[in-house]
Amino acid sequence: MNTDPAHRDTTGLHARWRATVTAAGASADLDPGPYADRLLAAWAEPQRRYHTTGHLADVLARADELAPHAADPSAVELAAWFHDAVYRPDRSENEERSAALAERALPELGIGPARTAEVARLVRLTVTHDPAPGDTNGEALCDADLAVLAGSPQRYAAYAAAVRAEYAFVPDEDFRAGRAAVLRQLLGLPRLFRTPYGAAHWEAPARHNLAAELDALTARP
Repeated sequence: MNTDPAHRDTTGLHARWRATVTAAGASADLDPGPYADRLLAAWAEPQRRYHTTGHLADVLARADELAPHAADPSAVELAAWFHDAVYRPDRSENEERSAALAERALPELGIGPARTAEVARLVRLTVTHDPAPGDTNGEALCDADLAVLAGSPQRYAAYAAAVRAEYAFVPDEDFRAGRAAVLRQLLGLPRLFRTPYGAAHWEAPARHNLAAELDALTARP
């Protein structure tokens, strides 16, 4: 059973969804509530341990911090809602299916084609977390999604444990090898964070956390 507190009370997220879609241009004639119900039900599916409504709430909070950097904060916020709306740890097409979900749902809500296309593009960008220079929307979303890497050692340990729990079906030796490869890839990037705020506040602690996890994974017994 998922014990993330955000799964038990989503009142705030429901209210936020309503405010988000209204600001993004949704039709006043449509009730956005059922869309929130379906999205939050997806985010609370039992196979999730990290990619939960708790993660959604965290990304939205970080997106708020980075909103001044984004050209279209509403698009970034909507992309945060959809970026892991479809998530199966044993599948590789999660981002594509999440983007397709946004492409179906947002026009039904009356949100225009340009913003819908931008939201879908941003969701697909979370495959690589590698926005092009000057892509301020992409930089804001990707930094918000990766901000978990810069948490306190205790919060980072909880994140790493939740990721392991999502991949409980993978044998320990295989998981350690795969996770170590991911950590090395991240540490090899010139920059983890692209926004000025992220670079100033999150880069150093994130690299410390990643290096500590890699050391723990690769330490000899």
